[in-house]
Formats: sequence, structure tokens, C-alpha cells
Amino acid sequence: MTQIIETDAGAARVTWHEAQRARLVLAVSHGAGGGVEARDLQALARVLPGHGVTVALVEQPWRVAGKKLAPAPKTLDVGWRGVWPALAGPGLPVISGGRSAGARVACRTAAELGAHAVLALGFPLHPPGRPEKSRAAELLGAGVPTLVVQGGNDPFGRPEEFPEGTYELVEVPNGDHGFAVPKRGAITQDQALAVLTGGVVEWALSLG
Repeated sequence: MTQIIETDAGAARVTWHEAQRARLVLAVSHGAGGGVEARDLQALARVLPGHGVTVALVEQPWRVAGKKLAPAPKTLDVGWRGVWPALAGPGLPVISGGRSAGARVACRTAAELGAHAVLALGFPLHPPGRPEKSRAAELLGAGVPTLVVQGGNDPFGRPEEFPEGTYELVEVPNGDHGFAVPKRGAITQDQALAVLTGGVVEWALSLG
């Protein structure tokens, strides 16, 4: 089911992948360079409903409007806030999630929106080659149980670069920022996505 939702940043779009006996909703948005067709978001939408987690793929208003460049972070937050009532509508606990820029939005808004937890896919800890420009404060300030899934070769922050905190971290070996792995690497692309989805399923079911 696809739903158009008007927000103060424009019209957003939510595509629902419903679990038959849902106990949680995972709402995830895309990054600044792509949409909900991203391999990690599509993998979660395929796998999680079979484990009792309804997945809502959220397209920010700028993508729905056909724009190629994401707006400022505060505008992304406005769009996410506007969609939230619909995400919470089923009456189930909502995991606030996203990849890259969407992960930052989820972290920044989790406490105020009453998110059950945060899923950060490819959290952009810093711009490539600029570790001094850390965004760790956003991650550490989420205020709710948080899972980071990070590629081992992510130029926006490798797992070993992340600071200590109360969050959990799953590493996708050899994965880049979009969780693509080398064709002749230690694991296949399907195995990389299985690491990602398996880690998210285990964590989500542990939330209670």
C-alpha cells in the first residue's frame, strides 16, 4: 500500500510492507543521493515482514517532487515529523530508521517523536576524508536503543572509527556506504545483505 502524506516540507510518500501479525513498525527513509530503491531498504522490506515487523519505506518530499538535491537537514527533519503520525497510526511501537542522511534524521528526532528505537544504516559519521567533521553527537544523542549497521569499508566512517556508546553495531564485511561488496571479495552481495537483515531482525526482536 502506498500513501501520500502532506507535510510542511511538501508531500511525502510511504510504501507499506505489512507483516501479518505485526508487533513493530520499522519506518526507514533514504539518503541524500538516492531513494527507497536502495538495496538495504529493499532487503529489509522483503525480509522483516516475515518476522512480525511491518516496514514503511518513506520518501522525503524532495524526492517525491523529483528534485535531485536534498534540502538542509532541518527541512528533512520537518518532513519526517510530518510523516510520523501516519507511521504511528497502526498503534504499534515504531523504530525510526534511515540510511545515511536519513539515519541522521532518525537520530535527531527520535526522542521528541517518541520512537521506540533507532536503526541507522550507513551512518555518515563524517564526510569522506574529513574525520574531524564528526557527527557522533547526533548518534550518541538519540536517547533510545540504537543499532548501527555499517559497511567495513564505508568512507563516511568505518566501524572502528565509531566512538564508544550504548548503541549496538553490526559490520557488513567489505561493504561500502551502500553496502555493495567487491565482486571477488570474502562474501557475496547476497551474503552481505543477509548479514544486514539478520542483524536487524535479531536486534528488533530483542527490543520487546
